Amino acid sequence: MPILNKDMQVCISLAARPSNLGTRFHNFLYDELGLNFIYKAFTTDDLEGAVHGIRALSFRGCSVSMPFKEAIIPLIDVMAPSALAIESVNTVVNDNGVLTASNTDFEAVLQLLREREFATSQSVLVRGSGGMAKAVVAAFKAAGFQILTVVARNAAAGEALAGKYGFAHIVDSELAKVSGEMAADGRAFEILVNVTPLGMAGENEQDLSFAPELITAANLVFDVVAFPAETPLIKTALAAGKPVITGAEVIALQAALQFAAYTGVALSADQVRRASEFSRQQS
Repeated sequence: MPILNKDMQVCISLAARPSNLGTRFHNFLYDELGLNFIYKAFTTDDLEGAVHGIRALSFRGCSVSMPFKEAIIPLIDVMAPSALAIESVNTVVNDNGVLTASNTDFEAVLQLLREREFATSQSVLVRGSGGMAKAVVAAFKAAGFQILTVVARNAAAGEALAGKYGFAHIVDSELAKVSGEMAADGRAFEILVNVTPLGMAGENEQDLSFAPELITAANLVFDVVAFPAETPLIKTALAAGKPVITGAEVIALQAALQFAAYTGVALSADQVRRASEFSRQQS
């Protein structure tokens, strides 16, 4: 990393519980590419003051995590289509005092879906109804998928999320019944997506987010949980010979999109892979 200097551009992150993941990812690449940038994670109980600071100190960019993703919207000048699509922000770029917000979670999921060229006629089951679930459901909608069901513990949240994008919803307790009825008709959920903490390290790391019979019947399994990269869901899917998308892929791609927005440098797949591996060593 270059010695700190007056011309160095500063990027930050704002989160309730900051980690070193983004800090290590971005600074690793700044160093490797010889860019005069530095990235630092922060938390705050004064979001408005923090955003004023971004303008006043000419910080180049800001990554936004919970609980600030929606609260920051009134403080933004320009909402990019990706942020408007889900009414949530995770990236802010400062161009001479004009703050433009986007959502690289949405962009990353949409890019992965388009790169894999999945048939949009396939039926999708998304488990979860939080902020990241909104990014996932919106990305499937933008990719052209028409048959999607949201399953959630919170009936009101699941209904609101599904209704926003014109999809169906069920509560957790109805999933077994619906799956059984589909199996009796020779149908199945062809794409399974977990957007809950089930399988996450340190919380529910032994929990399988979908029943084995649903995994066996699916064509693709997608787990947004980033830690560990191979959750119980991903391990079970791989053992069953199913193609997968992992949360590690999503978090690395969204970070790469942020990096490009801040620096103007598009990263290669190899650069993203190595920065991701480095960031996960001591995140």
